[in-house]
Amino acid sequence: MINDKKIKILFISRAYPPVMGGIEMQNFGIGKALSEITETKIIANLKGKKNLPFFLPYLLIKGFFAIPNYDAVIFGDGVLSPIGAFWKIFFPKKKFVSIIHGLDITFAYKKSILGKIYRAINIPCHKKLDKLIMVGNETVEQAIAIGIPKEKCVFIPNGVDLKEIQGNYTREYLEKVLGFDINGKKIIFRGGRFTKHKGVEWFIRNVMTKLPNNYFLVAAGGGISKKTAGDENNLPNCEKAIKDLELQDRVRLMVNLEREKIKILFNTADLYISPNIKVSGSMEGFGITAIEAGACGRVVLASELEGLKDAIKDGENGFLLPSGDAQAWEEKVKAVLSDDSFRQDFGEKAKKFVEDNYSWEKISQRYLEEISKIITN
Repeated sequence: MINDKKIKILFISRAYPPVMGGIEMQNFGIGKALSEITETKIIANLKGKKNLPFFLPYLLIKGFFAIPNYDAVIFGDGVLSPIGAFWKIFFPKKKFVSIIHGLDITFAYKKSILGKIYRAINIPCHKKLDKLIMVGNETVEQAIAIGIPKEKCVFIPNGVDLKEIQGNYTREYLEKVLGFDINGKKIIFRGGRFTKHKGVEWFIRNVMTKLPNNYFLVAAGGGISKKTAGDENNLPNCEKAIKDLELQDRVRLMVNLEREKIKILFNTADLYISPNIKVSGSMEGFGITAIEAGACGRVVLASELEGLKDAIKDGENGFLLPSGDAQAWEEKVKAVLSDDSFRQDFGEKAKKFVEDNYSWEKISQRYLEEISKIITN
């Protein structure tokens, strides 16, 4: 293990709790974990995207005067890379690192003004930083394809806060969250934002109609504003699919659900799914919800696609299925949900695998190792 006490880190995040979301939880997790093993100062935007016009100038000034006291600056995602490239002009001996998610690369392919600006500004700024920590191997490949030097890229998976996500909940808790009698029902859970590539609409239209009537799908995640740059809101299409197929009694969409209720779903659902599909201009950088589900002892079924291939090790903490293959999904869902003993045994196996490989304690050490390399070179 490296002598991590010698490394002082300035961690910067534009997306951070109490606002809830995948990147927010990831940034909170790594920031907290680094703070526990080395000297780390966190500068974070705590008020969401609407506060960015105020946070960015504040960051430019506060960060500029803080940098001399730290060895390395880590950005929580690639949106802030231009600030890192700017600071590097004044502090050439300091090391600047950014965590890079799938959208940090694929947004450059958006056929919009913002997409073109991002490609012209952020991608060149990514290249100027000292190291890019990619959350998935697919993200590494996409980064290299767009011209980012391979030697600047390193894959380190996202982690999970085991104490935060795991809980001793009963089915009674789940019943209160859903608001109806779940006796005799098998609950399938899908967490994450309502974007097309997450596959909720696809699963509703292509798989739910083929499953027994006592199988119930719950999809819960953050809502997406029409003004948000990035992936489009697919919630209306999911709602239309439910109406078209008359599945109102078998599918529930829950938007912006409180974290405590999300945790109840993770800990009590019968099955967790990540039925992602390929969508041009979007991708799953990693698939943190699949890891969270495994940490809670759930059997996870995930598409063998993009970052999900890094999150799920087939047969260890879940099973990978062909993306878009409705028959394969139908058969596997039925097989898993028909065997209560298997789900219990495999869930325990998955839980241990996640604890051994994806805890923030272990992931943060890998961050420090990579930072140490660029500091000593």
